[in-house]
Amino acid sequence: MTRPVDSGVIFIARLALSVLFLWSGVMKLLGYAGFVGYLQATGVPFVQVGAPVAVAVEVLGGVFLVLGFKIRPLGLFMAAYCIVTAVLGHDFWNVTDAAMQRDMVIHFCKNVGMAGGFLLLYVTGAGGISLDGARAPRGGRGLR
Repeated sequence: MTRPVDSGVIFIARLALSVLFLWSGVMKLLGYAGFVGYLQATGVPFVQVGAPVAVAVEVLGGVFLVLGFKIRPLGLFMAAYCIVTAVLGHDFWNVTDAAMQRDMVIHFCKNVGMAGGFLLLYVTGAGGISLDGARAPRGGRGLR
């Protein structure tokens, strides 16, 4: 069982992670043609499948984070998603322009850091301020 302060901190962490995904997913949706063009220009495979999947993952993942719904499986899934998008979308090792390479390194590391945050959510669960917490049986042991 988590302490109230732990649940509050986990809630803030979920919101902090959700901001990036909700913003990014909505911006990809609003500028969908540009997003698809970017993916094609960077050589991402299966763009016609990957683009709608990326938008759905980011928007739905962001909503699930806010609500605290299915956080443990979401944490594992989003950690993997962050690593895959780091490798496919921020391949700094293929960039020759120094300024662009620096930008790609920053984005790559950001994705790796977010993956770490998602792995922590996998371990902690959603906390008490969540749909998962509201559905958890009371009096159990361990973190919700």
